[in-house]
Amino acid sequence: MASQSTIEWTESTWNPVTGCTKISPGCKLCYAERMAHRLEAMGSPNYRNGFETTLHLHALGIPLKWKKPQIVFVNSMSDLFHDDVPLEFIQRVFEVMAQASQHQFQVLTKRAERLEKISKDLIWSENVWMGVSIERADYLYRIKRLRKTGAKIKFLSLEPLLGPLSKINLKGMDWVIVGGESGPGARPMKPQWVTGIREQCHQANVPFFFKQWGGTNKKKAGRTLEGKTYDEMPELATI
Repeated sequence: MASQSTIEWTESTWNPVTGCTKISPGCKLCYAERMAHRLEAMGSPNYRNGFETTLHLHALGIPLKWKKPQIVFVNSMSDLFHDDVPLEFIQRVFEVMAQASQHQFQVLTKRAERLEKISKDLIWSENVWMGVSIERADYLYRIKRLRKTGAKIKFLSLEPLLGPLSKINLKGMDWVIVGGESGPGARPMKPQWVTGIREQCHQANVPFFFKQWGGTNKKKAGRTLEGKTYDEMPELATI
């Protein structure tokens, strides 16, 4: 339930929860769903339920065993704030993150409403980065809800980017990731959408990270933007 990651903006993944359900357009071609069914077919015990939301109590203490500090993406195969994940379990995940202070933990959700609602019930330690995923302009409201949480580092994952985001309120945001959709049937991302976001980030002095162009062959498409690779990160990420 933990592994080294090939995701460009993190180092490792930790999955105390697996499985999810689709709630917005960005979920349509979910990579985690494809991977979960593949692992289920391979007989992986942690994916015996396929992509059904499943809690893994045995995985809770894994980060406490890692001595080397690292950046950890929490629940790359799920959404910690899914309605099927009890508050008590979410609290236990946050307790582990607080205890494992040698690491930086990145948590990402599309369920900004629940995030805001239970924020007061969570331990917001300095090493927890909290982000919301936004794929189109009609989901920018998630930023307002993120802003109301107790997270010390707040970030946006604009991936898969499915349309232009011309007016992003970046007040209180510490980081922005942008990326195109990848895999079979991937929907295209226009260059001007990306450059527009980059300019907004630079004007607001917010670190900008360009993950990928995506497409059916994301490796071939690469991740350079106008001849440059953008790997900017929050200053507080230094470990």
